[in-house]
Amino acid sequence: MKILVTGATGFIGNYVVKELLKQNNTVIVSSVNKEKAEKAEWFSKVTYIPFDLRDFDAEINYYIFFGEPAIMIHLAWEGLPNYKSSVHQEVNLPRHLAFLTNLIENGLRDLTVTGTCFEYGIQEGCLKEEIPTLPGNPYAIAKDTLRKELEILTKHHSFFLKWVRLFYMYGQGQNPNSLLSRLEQALANKEPVFNMSGGRQERDFLPVEKVATYIVKIAVQNKVSGVINCCSGKPITVKEFIENYLQKTNRHISLNLGYYSYPDYEPMRFWGDTHKLNEIIN
Repeated sequence: MKILVTGATGFIGNYVVKELLKQNNTVIVSSVNKEKAEKAEWFSKVTYIPFDLRDFDAEINYYIFFGEPAIMIHLAWEGLPNYKSSVHQEVNLPRHLAFLTNLIENGLRDLTVTGTCFEYGIQEGCLKEEIPTLPGNPYAIAKDTLRKELEILTKHHSFFLKWVRLFYMYGQGQNPNSLLSRLEQALANKEPVFNMSGGRQERDFLPVEKVATYIVKIAVQNKVSGVINCCSGKPITVKEFIENYLQKTNRHISLNLGYYSYPDYEPMRFWGDTHKLNEIIN
């Protein structure tokens, strides 16, 4: 099966491409930075087409440009992890919508796009896909708006839309400012303590390898569409998550709880419902 992956050199994209190749798919990958792509272990096994959304041209048929893929997995998104930047709404949203609309209008019939759990806003508890979204930061608002616009497109064009709502992930290649990346840096520097929040917030974590596996399973099936939570469905406090990680890796560092305040764009307790995901993976 011919599958296009955008944002292929990103944290998630690298793992998604490897998972697709394991299943003997014909993979077309795209990213802005060709030099970074050339360093990936999968580079010689894919068709690489560099593309920068800043160069988008409405006169070009991007469905043909990317080799008429049967499925597209759209992971690309700029400006992260600055969730509060206006660039998400003012720049990214119109660019990505125009790009995806172009592909759909020219023949794409199966589209998977990654969203974010932040679309739920400050709602707590077990979050089901059917509840109304209440995004509270520019990144979440832009993603939520893109989803709604794509849903409108499904009424005018025959294509299968799967919106993968990502929760928290971790693994090699993660942003250096992420929780575990900072912990690893503190351990490498042999610092006596690790500064963190109070750690009482409950989150839904998955290793990035499993996230990639789920994204691929969601993308290649056509029985379940719409919004699909990509998560474990099992809440754990951030403090417990860090303690478990240290125990598994047989290392120790004192946790300086309460050094950072809790983020104002997240609820204290939330995790995803996995009913739709389980229907796919099982």
